[in-house]
Amino acid sequence: MTTTDTRPAGVTGDLAGPQHAARPGRPGARLARARAGLHTLVFLAPMLLVFGVFSWVPIGRAVVMSFQRTNLVADPVFVGFANFQQVAADPLLWTAVQNTGYFALLALLFGYPVPLVAAILMSEVRRLRGLFSALAYLPVVVPPVVAVLLWKLFYDAGEDGVFNTVLGWFGLGPVAWLQDADAVMPALVLEATWAAAGGTVVIYLAALIGVDPSLYEAAEIDGAGVWRKLWHITLPQLRGVLLITFILQIIGTAQVFLEPFLFTDGGPANRTLTLLLLIYRYAFTNSLGGDYGAAAALSLMLALVLAAFSMLYFRLTRSWSS
Repeated sequence: MTTTDTRPAGVTGDLAGPQHAARPGRPGARLARARAGLHTLVFLAPMLLVFGVFSWVPIGRAVVMSFQRTNLVADPVFVGFANFQQVAADPLLWTAVQNTGYFALLALLFGYPVPLVAAILMSEVRRLRGLFSALAYLPVVVPPVVAVLLWKLFYDAGEDGVFNTVLGWFGLGPVAWLQDADAVMPALVLEATWAAAGGTVVIYLAALIGVDPSLYEAAEIDGAGVWRKLWHITLPQLRGVLLITFILQIIGTAQVFLEPFLFTDGGPANRTLTLLLLIYRYAFTNSLGGDYGAAAALSLMLALVLAAFSMLYFRLTRSWSS
């Protein structure tokens, strides 16, 4: 009986057999993977070393200091949980918690939607989109201290202040922006939103570019208007990005420091005293050496609360992000 050789031309003998095919589990393949992993580790080693020295070592040092009574001048004394008890008994702690929560709430109500709305409007612009994106990102480039000093001029309580002049055109004001206990926190949120929104706008613009245009075309064929396209296409497509920016907003506002420190130093009457500003006062307001143990204890408490909130948030939103 005659058989037909179906092997490719030029392949003879047992070399064409499946037993000679490359197998991932062979010693050669394992050695290649080990070498690739070693090369990656060698490449990352400098970065990991720098990150460990400048990030994890200070974190570990702060954890140790939270259980010590120290001002970095005298020898530290181990005091157990006394620093945590001292911080919890401080009446200014609850004032700082309320002020930080109020700042976070205002930032979510006003500062969180603004970048999204701006990005959606820019994505609809066919011409000069790059110019608008650059203008939106420009406040991020301005040094934060310079931005605060500039806005201090805007918030001048006199009639010649920039904002009070604008209000005067409509027969309103003047307003003591930074001296009024009711107006000071919204004023800080307004400046913080202006300073930080540009980076988020760029993120949203990049995410909007990735939305399939055929979805909008199909919606237009079905007669969907602007709001229906926004609600049923744009927002669902940005869901993952929105969830990430939301948790980053919470973490960022919980650690607000620059605006309360430079604008009002916690005033008037501690109405802008935040958690990080209270930590700063523990550590640096005493010229003979601050209470670094209490400052480290409050820092650790804040970090644990934010970590617990982040884990709970990601667990609750796991099904939404997919």
